[in-house]
Amino acid sequence: MMAAFSKPIEANWHPPSLLVYNALPGHQDFDSTISDVKPTADARTDFYDRSLTSRRYALVGVACTSIFSCLCVIAGIVTLASHGIMGATPLNMVGADSKVFLTLILDLIVTLCTESTGFVHGISLRSALASESRLRFNTNLRLLTAARGWNNPNGALLNSISVILLIISYSSASVAICLDNHDWSETFSINHEGIAIAGIPLLILGVALLLQVMIALSGMQAVKILTWSSSPFDVTAALVHHTQLTPATFRCMRRVSDLDTYGGPAKPPETQPSAWHAHPSIRKVVIFLWVIVAVCAGWAALVMYIWGRLFTNEDYSNPLTLQTWSFFQRSDGNYLTYGLPSGGIEWWILVFVNMAVVQGPLTLGLHCSELIVNVIRDERQWRCATRRQGLRVATNPLKPIFTHPLCVILFIAKPFLHWMFGISFDISTIATDDTLYGFMIYMFTAQNLCFALFILAFFFTFVALRRPCGPQPAAYGHLQTLANLVDEWSPVMWWGHKEDGIPYCHAGTSDHPLPDVKMDCVYAGSVAGSLVPLS
Repeated sequence: MMAAFSKPIEANWHPPSLLVYNALPGHQDFDSTISDVKPTADARTDFYDRSLTSRRYALVGVACTSIFSCLCVIAGIVTLASHGIMGATPLNMVGADSKVFLTLILDLIVTLCTESTGFVHGISLRSALASESRLRFNTNLRLLTAARGWNNPNGALLNSISVILLIISYSSASVAICLDNHDWSETFSINHEGIAIAGIPLLILGVALLLQVMIALSGMQAVKILTWSSSPFDVTAALVHHTQLTPATFRCMRRVSDLDTYGGPAKPPETQPSAWHAHPSIRKVVIFLWVIVAVCAGWAALVMYIWGRLFTNEDYSNPLTLQTWSFFQRSDGNYLTYGLPSGGIEWWILVFVNMAVVQGPLTLGLHCSELIVNVIRDERQWRCATRRQGLRVATNPLKPIFTHPLCVILFIAKPFLHWMFGISFDISTIATDDTLYGFMIYMFTAQNLCFALFILAFFFTFVALRRPCGPQPAAYGHLQTLANLVDEWSPVMWWGHKEDGIPYCHAGTSDHPLPDVKMDCVYAGSVAGSLVPLS
């Protein structure tokens, strides 16, 4: 899920010191520490935001996902009971355009559901990694990073199952809507095409979403969640407060890329490293996105080559040019097709295998793109500390989703690209009198999908390679680096020059604007950068 922060409660802040508010009664099960380490402060106070508002929003999203999945399961069972395993429920809609529109809507609903369960699963995984002292960055590859233990709800086994369920969810949405020709046997006309929902895909979609809800809730119950906030500052303060993270001294000018170097005094740099160099998993994600683009381009080239060799002289063949280009696929365009017979559950399995194998890399690539978006979001929030408004640690949980450009782009790209894939790799499920008769798989030239993926991969590559300017050390959500850089916590923080010294100066954070650091001075920090409870 995208970033979610809780609404600030100004009365609970005590600048220039640390965030403090009393633990709410009745929430110890959800908001207690993530390990058995004894806190450094009184148990009745906390120096971080537990983000109960984010938890409420997340649980509402999970509840809505549960309701939708149960409706899908019920509708699927009713369809199977009424029309058999190849049955479909007719809708009061007509036309192939309605099928395309409904598929896009269904993809959007699936995205909302999987984002809701994904947020809960990501929070529980982060807490599990922290309890194992393995949490390095605030954002991780959720389905490709696992806690220890095969029976752990956040472990490798259930994470692998979650990957399969995520792919099945989008694959089911792509084949659930079909055309229903009630008068086909009498008129042999396509002018009476209605819309129907196939029972088996709808049932599988409901089961897949319901299983993801169960995995997310089991992961939430299996670990003690310290904070529901997605803010790296809340996570850092929580870990430091519970002695799971110790700020290092003399590293107030050291960025995340300096972790493997001697952490001594340093002069302020003019530019910072890119996310590509700072986060090792970013490079893998970017490369994987370009592999998907290359595969999609090869798919388009293969279809055009075979079509050109076999059907060049046919009257119904139209070569792909700017004049014949269309966003939606046409029956006289370039495509390959093969059929699958119908008659039993084994053919449904074959259809889903065909769909999942081809669609799986796209689903996984879009999921991994969340890492780039969230890492850049964390760094952008940190760099607000040198601006006039300062860094606001807490905010409305939904604000980052609708105000951060990268979050909006990825949220739109997920259903849209899956919908475009459904247009390029079309499993035509045509029903006659509410019963499906065979499957025709059309592999159209995927030039539109390839072009959209190219734009997305190019954009994320540019964002990952962009180097921030200025002397403020880059952190990219790295928790140890933030613990070293933030030496004074407040609801609104500024970073800059704090005090002169011989031979070293000190830079850090404060609850009021600070002057710019001196580029010709050497900074080593202060030994006072640790969390101390209020008296």
